[in-house]
Amino acid sequence: MELSNWWSYTTLLLMWGWLPSYLTQTTPPTQTSPSPALKTGRLKFRLTGYPRKHNEGRIEVFYKDEWGTICDDDFSLANAHVLCRQLGFVSATGWAHSAKYGKGAGKIWLDNVQCSGSEMSIALCKSRGWGNSDCTHDEDAGVICKDERLPGYTDTDNVIEVQVDEYRIEEVRLQPVVSMVKRRLPVTEGVVEVRFKGGWAQVCDNSWTPKNSRVICGMMGFPHERKVNKSFYKLYTERQKNHFLVHSVACLGTEMHLAACPLEFNKGNATASCPGGVLPAVVSCIPGPLYTHSLALKKKLKTTTSVRLKGGTHQGEGRVEVLRGSEWGTVCDDRWNLQAASVVCRELGFGSAKEALTGARMGQGVGPIHMNEVQCSGQERSIWNCRFKNITSEDCQHTEDASVRCNTPYMGFHKMVRLQGGRSLYEGRVEVRVGSQWGTVCSKGWSTREAMVVCRQLGLGYSMHAINETWYWDGSNVTDMAWSGVKCVGDELALSQCQRHKVFSCQKTATRFAAGVICSETASDLVLNAPLVQQTVYIEDRPLHMLYCAAEEDCLSKSAAKANWPYGHRRLLRFSSEIRNIGRADFKPKAGRHSWVWHACHGHYHSMDIFTHYDLLSLNGSKVAEGHKASFCLEDSECQDGVAKRYECANFGDQGITVGCWDLYRHDIDCQWVDITDVKPGNYIFQVVINPNFEVAESDFTNNAMKCNCKYDGHRIWLHNCHIGDAFSEEAERKFEKYPGQLNNQITRK
Repeated sequence: MELSNWWSYTTLLLMWGWLPSYLTQTTPPTQTSPSPALKTGRLKFRLTGYPRKHNEGRIEVFYKDEWGTICDDDFSLANAHVLCRQLGFVSATGWAHSAKYGKGAGKIWLDNVQCSGSEMSIALCKSRGWGNSDCTHDEDAGVICKDERLPGYTDTDNVIEVQVDEYRIEEVRLQPVVSMVKRRLPVTEGVVEVRFKGGWAQVCDNSWTPKNSRVICGMMGFPHERKVNKSFYKLYTERQKNHFLVHSVACLGTEMHLAACPLEFNKGNATASCPGGVLPAVVSCIPGPLYTHSLALKKKLKTTTSVRLKGGTHQGEGRVEVLRGSEWGTVCDDRWNLQAASVVCRELGFGSAKEALTGARMGQGVGPIHMNEVQCSGQERSIWNCRFKNITSEDCQHTEDASVRCNTPYMGFHKMVRLQGGRSLYEGRVEVRVGSQWGTVCSKGWSTREAMVVCRQLGLGYSMHAINETWYWDGSNVTDMAWSGVKCVGDELALSQCQRHKVFSCQKTATRFAAGVICSETASDLVLNAPLVQQTVYIEDRPLHMLYCAAEEDCLSKSAAKANWPYGHRRLLRFSSEIRNIGRADFKPKAGRHSWVWHACHGHYHSMDIFTHYDLLSLNGSKVAEGHKASFCLEDSECQDGVAKRYECANFGDQGITVGCWDLYRHDIDCQWVDITDVKPGNYIFQVVINPNFEVAESDFTNNAMKCNCKYDGHRIWLHNCHIGDAFSEEAERKFEKYPGQLNNQITRK
């Protein structure tokens, strides 16, 4: 037996869930001889070159104390897949030849590399051997990796060191032993098992501590550990044939995965019993509020937190935002690491962090930046218990917003829904599992919110389109319609959690009327510049003879139809609006340009019938005046530094808003108003809602509304406390809605 501390920078491919009943014993590891290639010791890998993003570049290998490249002869996607995994990414999406990222220098270490794609190291693939090449640096290979990290890799690790050794923890699972638990997800308790040489081996319960359990639970997507009834497991394990690989574990409790803990391997015989006759390690975890089955526990665990995630594609990932006072703000990415990210993940009811992301990878936030240089030990209960610096606007910008990807429990939701008939994995008719059968979904009432749930459930990101007629997709294997009346809020984890008819009822049951979706890994996210609205508001009495075009586009209140045209005027509440795209995909209208409507009066095309709603509300929430704005012309008015404009309406140009750009509607253009001619003086709430009908998919709809307190004395108007819908705490928002109104015109900011 040999004691060694193996700090592995390789992945833990997390694997949860119950096993079929015939696998009642641990699978013994297959005994194989080490490959000669495994004796090469430590290799280092890095991506370099220019121009490139963080997940692509020329691949370089550090071997025998020297950096070198790989030749592109016989290079393939399988090679790229192996290399991307060694670099800490989940997979490869492509590769590059002919020194696309520039020519390297020094050795060309490998040539004619041929991998199957399943190898754990490039050293295990066929090649001409180390240093044997007939290439020049004009043939240096590059890789493009999927922008998602494996567990345990930080985003700042550009140089990845790999221990080429046969004793490596690759996969970890909790093996449930109670039949009821096997059928129920998530699995929160079981015997700890590790993947080894094609089989599964166990870990000795030798000096096992709660810190070890904390690491395992974090990997499995759970925030906390709890005590285990060892008496029960003693009876079970004594009847099993156990195979032990790890004899001792000594975690600190802050590690992201088991391989980062000091481990004592049994290198002699993996079937040997534990020293002193101790049992296999058993772990029990406490699930977060989203994943617990007990309603009582769900209520107990679901406490109000001062941290949230925004803009993420999947559950448990997003831009980190913290609540300070009554206002939400972001966290600057200076010194952002996995320890701090894990504190956030556990505070939100997830496991430890898979990835600590920098550079606004989950989109840029708006509003204040509350924290910088966050330093956590990993044991804190909240990010506010960590050390951090207060910052000024000069210290950080929203281009440096920090994000996380957390470990989440395996729920098996993706097995309960599928897409059929589409041209790719990202589109198709929606089919749901009902018992052992599959069935389609009635498309009546099918909208972006329902489609969003399906895409999230399948791990495909966001819904770009909710399809109500699917006649153009392959219908050769169509199933009967099973569900109708599906109605989702949009944040459900699975379509089965949405409302639906208890008794099937659908007028159009033909295949062409089955619901469908088109998914995308990224989506736009529009927000309104609230301070600009507050700064630019004023009242104008506009003559009727100047409002013919506005009347044609229905931008005036109903009483305007009874006015004595062209005499008289209308009183308009005017303001400027600046709508920014802070998401990760361009905002583009759902309708293609062939269906845009030409408005000769204003001389432009409408790509969306209603782009924004403008409402003046009484303090009890009823509308006293309303306006709406078609997408007169969705285009990039201005962009932040380094971002080029893509959309311009002139000459029937393409319409949209680029990521990092904004569309400015000045106060002096038609329909940029609310007609308040019939409104009496008083206190009101002014509200603007972007994309009100959810026509275009966004990563976050909670920030589409803006509200202001409004005072109108019959001659002048004031706006104050203007804010985006999710910018304040729930308590502050409740106070805003119960605002009694101003008694005078002296508006002061609270």
